[in-house]
Amino acid sequence: MSEKISDENFYRFDVAEMPTNEAYRLLIHCVAPRPIAFVSTLSKEGEANLAPFSFFMGGGSNPPSVAFAPNVEVSGKPKDTLLNIQETGEYTINVVSHNILEQMNQASYRYPHGVSEWDKTGLTMAPAKKVRPAHVAESLMAMECKLFQIVHHGTDVGSANYVIGEVVYFHIAKSIMTDGHVDPTLVDYVARMGGRWYTRATREAMFQLERPQDG
Repeated sequence: MSEKISDENFYRFDVAEMPTNEAYRLLIHCVAPRPIAFVSTLSKEGEANLAPFSFFMGGGSNPPSVAFAPNVEVSGKPKDTLLNIQETGEYTINVVSHNILEQMNQASYRYPHGVSEWDKTGLTMAPAKKVRPAHVAESLMAMECKLFQIVHHGTDVGSANYVIGEVVYFHIAKSIMTDGHVDPTLVDYVARMGGRWYTRATREAMFQLERPQDG
C-alpha cells in the first residue's frame, strides 16, 4: 500500500509509488459511471465473439468515431476481441440497456478460446449491413465500426490498447424514438462504476440542464 499523505480533507496517492492494481481501483472510481461497449467480432476463420468493455467513449462526429480499450489481463495474452479486430478490421458495438444486463454480465466470463458467448448468453445475432460481425438483436442501439487505429500505451498487465473505430452504420430501435430523435428516458442505460457496482439511468434519475447564456 502506498503511503497516504493526509491533510484535513484528502488522502494523496503518488502513482509512481503504487502497485498497478491499486491505481486501477482508484481509476475506475474516478472515471465513472462508464458506458459499456458490448463488442461483437469475428475471427478471420469466422468464429464469433461477444464481450463487454467499460473503458469506452465517443470521439469525434465528423466522421463519427468511438474508442474502447481491451486492455492486457493477468494472463498477459491479448483478448480475442482485440485479436479479431486486428485480423479483420471490423466490429459492432452494442449499447447495454437494463434488458440485456444479465446476458452482458454472463459474456464477461473468461471462456476458453473458441467458445462462443452468443451460445452462452442466448442473445440473437442480427445481420449487419456494412461489416461482417452481427449486432445484438436485443440491444436497442448498435454501431457498425471499421478500425481506424489501435494505440498501445504501457507494458505488461493493465497496459492499454485503445481501439479507435469509425462508425459506418447505426441500428436504433423504434421503441426509443420520439419525434424522430432518440429519447434517453426510454433507453434504460446501464453503466459501470468501480468494483462490482453498476448504475441505471432511469427516467427518475435523469434531468436536463440548459447551457449557460452568459459567464
